[in-house]
Amino acid sequence: MADISTDVLIIGTGPAGSATAALLSSYGIANMAVNRYRWLANTPRAHITNQRTMEVLRDLGREVEDEAYMFATHQDLMGENIFCESLAGEEIGRMKAWGNHPLSKAEHLMSSPTKMNDLPQTFMEPLLFKTACQRGTQARMSTEYLRHDQDATGVTTTCLDRLTGREFTIRSKYLVGADGGKSLVADHAGLPFEGRMGVGGSMNILFRADLSRYVAHRPSVLYWVMQPGADVGGIGMGLVRMVRPWNEWLIVWGYDINGPEPEVTPEFATGVARQLIGDPDLEIELLSANTWTVNNYYATRTSQGRVFCMGDAIHRHPPSNGLGSNTSIQDAFNLAWKLAMVLRGQAGERLLDSYDAERAPIAKQIVTRANQSIGETGPIFAALGMAEGVSPEQMQKNLQARTQGTPQAEEQREAIRKAIAFKKYEFDAHGVEMNQRYRSDAVVTDGQIEPAFALDADLHYQPTTWPGARLPHAWLYRHDTGAEVSTLDLCGHGRFTLLTGLGGEPWVQAAEALEAELGIEIATHVIGPRQAYVDHSGDWARLSEIRDDGCLLVRPDHHVAWRAITKSTAPKADLTRVLKAVLAR
Repeated sequence: MADISTDVLIIGTGPAGSATAALLSSYGIANMAVNRYRWLANTPRAHITNQRTMEVLRDLGREVEDEAYMFATHQDLMGENIFCESLAGEEIGRMKAWGNHPLSKAEHLMSSPTKMNDLPQTFMEPLLFKTACQRGTQARMSTEYLRHDQDATGVTTTCLDRLTGREFTIRSKYLVGADGGKSLVADHAGLPFEGRMGVGGSMNILFRADLSRYVAHRPSVLYWVMQPGADVGGIGMGLVRMVRPWNEWLIVWGYDINGPEPEVTPEFATGVARQLIGDPDLEIELLSANTWTVNNYYATRTSQGRVFCMGDAIHRHPPSNGLGSNTSIQDAFNLAWKLAMVLRGQAGERLLDSYDAERAPIAKQIVTRANQSIGETGPIFAALGMAEGVSPEQMQKNLQARTQGTPQAEEQREAIRKAIAFKKYEFDAHGVEMNQRYRSDAVVTDGQIEPAFALDADLHYQPTTWPGARLPHAWLYRHDTGAEVSTLDLCGHGRFTLLTGLGGEPWVQAAEALEAELGIEIATHVIGPRQAYVDHSGDWARLSEIRDDGCLLVRPDHHVAWRAITKSTAPKADLTRVLKAVLAR
């Protein structure tokens, strides 16, 4: 007999675990989240927060979204990536990043009702955890996962109370492993992985210092410092990352993974900070320092029976592209509604198989992309004459050569400009963030052909209602007040949604009948003149890719489950077929 029982046990309260708990509690599902530590994140590891993640927070409630914005550094201050010899020294070049280039900003504004921002993990985790606990999650801190055993009806998990030293058991119907990059849950579940851990070494140095005189005129999240032969050693390039403008900072300084791990003493950390900032007398308040490894490792299967893993447990990669906590929270958004509907008896257990089918490819994609971005820094080194094997003395000469008036120096300057501009694949990859299209049994395409990407799929988001894609955002207008409402706001919140237009009323009648027959909630909206929501701008008519009398069936996670381009002679039969297929009934 277990000591505690719950429907879903979540191991870990990071972005993935806390988001899962918050969503399940919002859906009315009993859950417990445990954390081996006494509190949440103590360092601001993850920070880039993209639009798709903000849409998940918006789905949790406008108060959650608003609190995120309140604590975040806004998009305009994320600014331009600066490449320099030191913060006080000469600037080499810059690029507009994170949707701040005018053309990219336009795409961001058209793609989502939300805004990208910089919200350190020390703020994101408490927001999600608080939301979860307020809505019903039972949380236990200082509780360490030890092992689990699953059977036909559930999972028995053994944990250690680190305050008393006593082991106890928790019985749940499902177990979620959100226990980070050294996940024991994934290990014990026997999940298969590809790639390898420890492909590079880095250290983090967290400190406070007022650097506004060096940065306020050129706001950015990331300042890249190129210092061949720096006194503090390393690989010749360091990163000064803004945590809070402009007085809290995180330095990332690489070291040779094949050599001994450096001892990051206060003296060493202070020396690195002074070196990269270019101020030998700088006074800093050192907050913490630690080393970590760069990984290139992802799970090819994300679940085993009643055990599901997410977040860093299944995708372990460097912070390039800022994909870590974003992908983790989106893992949660994919799984939570499926668990809820299975637990309520509204869907068959086979629905849960779609989590693996949909999210395992994303794990591979983002781990590959993040590691590829590291390699794409090579052309900058090459253009600056800092390629591997060149002596530090020669590197300094090569760096100086760009200031000359010779044809060779002009070519070098052009090479530098091109190499920096190419980093948009890391720092402005809107398509990587927004273009996920799911292929699984929880999507019904009826043979409709997937649209090809007209532009670079890594750089540009391409809206489509092809089943499996995220529902496009368009601003609609309330007929009664004229207020703007996003198409995404009509969807989500743990329920299916049917969108149609004038002439599509039979779809609504069919959905209303199926609500009672299938025991599920389906929100319905007819969009058109004198309806509750009106498409005054015509944007929805352009983006919906259906006729007014067609319909879109949207899943609780905003992804299109099915679409009918035009009206049906048997709308109820069509909807019944699709919903039973999607819900594995």
